[in-house]
Amino acid sequence: MSASAGQPKRRLGRGLEALLGPSPTTPEAAAAGTLLHLPLAQVRPNPYQPRRAFDEDALTELAESLRASGLLQPIVVRPANGGYELIAGERRLRAADRLGWSEIGAIVRDVDDRTLLTLALVENLQRDQLSPIDEALGYQRLMGEFGVSQSDLASLVGRSRPAVANALRLLKLPDDVQDLVHRGALSTGHARALLLVQDARALPALARRAVDDDLSVRELEALARGDRAPARRPRAGRRSARKPDAEVRRVEDALRRYLKTDVFVARRGKGGRVTISFYSNDDLARVLELILGEPFAG
Repeated sequence: MSASAGQPKRRLGRGLEALLGPSPTTPEAAAAGTLLHLPLAQVRPNPYQPRRAFDEDALTELAESLRASGLLQPIVVRPANGGYELIAGERRLRAADRLGWSEIGAIVRDVDDRTLLTLALVENLQRDQLSPIDEALGYQRLMGEFGVSQSDLASLVGRSRPAVANALRLLKLPDDVQDLVHRGALSTGHARALLLVQDARALPALARRAVDDDLSVRELEALARGDRAPARRPRAGRRSARKPDAEVRRVEDALRRYLKTDVFVARRGKGGRVTISFYSNDDLARVLELILGEPFAG
């Protein structure tokens, strides 16, 4: 569940549940008899994982959450070559490894390679932790390796077709510019502005200028069209808002302890966004009751 002023709501909805079935919490899986305790050494990474980089600070925070509250939701695996291959939950697996756990709670599903890649994309998109370039590369791989059309792809990952098309357009940028977008030095808005540049040779230099001068999307669009850039107004730098400070971490820790689930706080200027994770419909009802002070009547 995510509350974000002025932000369009993701259309992923129950994407993982639609592909895998309900995602139980650890107690629910244990009660249903579907929870296995697998040695970490038997679980191999997802070969279709679209995310190339994992935020070290976020992994440390997740490890602390696991230490304090335990594993709230099992990882999901499939049988493969005498062991298991990860379907969903790589961050949880990595965090458990950091804590020195020898085993981890898991549920087993039987899925094919296409579904494996789709699930990895959906999981990362739902948790808002996939870079725009990794997202686009995942789409490209689904289309190239499995012959999925843009329309079918949009349905699979719960995005609109224009959103998928716009994501794929980012791969038209030069590799060094894609890297700036992947690392967060440039936003997707900046990337789309750069696609307006007619002279491909000038594009990398303009991208670097956007980073060095902290240009707004509007300023960059004007330069990309060859117009004179509008007058600049003082504004808070983007880079200063990316790394959570001690105050944000304290808020996250307090919310995690109270709600007993993962919570992430991101500041955006004077406002921001709070992202609260839930792992099943029952878990959502529990979180809502804690927030509202009474059972949610729907």
